[in-house]
Amino acid sequence: QVQLVESGGGLVQAGDSLRLSCAASGRASSNYGMGWFRQAPGKERDLVAAISRFGRTTDYADSVKGRFAISRDDAKNTLYLQMNSLRPEDTAVYYCAATPRDIALARQSYAHWGQGTQVLVSS
Repeated sequence: QVQLVESGGGLVQAGDSLRLSCAASGRASSNYGMGWFRQAPGKERDLVAAISRFGRTTDYADSVKGRFAISRDDAKNTLYLQMNSLRPEDTAVYYCAATPRDIALARQSYAHWGQGTQVLVSS
């Protein structure tokens, strides 16, 4: 089983950038497809980006395409989310998750979750 811990959230202004990290421990992250989700107050937890095992395939929510980039470094057991041109509507708690599938877009496919990191974007 893998344990996930996110970091890198914070308060930024619109147009700024942030990079989130997710450190995996226990079972190696290379065994999992990985994803970033976010949940704003009163809303569902939605997929932001997903990456396959070994990083060959990525997928993004339409709202972040061209602004966010997901990547992984399995030698460091770490998942990243580079977020550029941040907007107030990106404000949410961001969660890292792992799936036993090669890649998955549905929240229900993810078996392991981190505790989340808050991102606040001011206008």
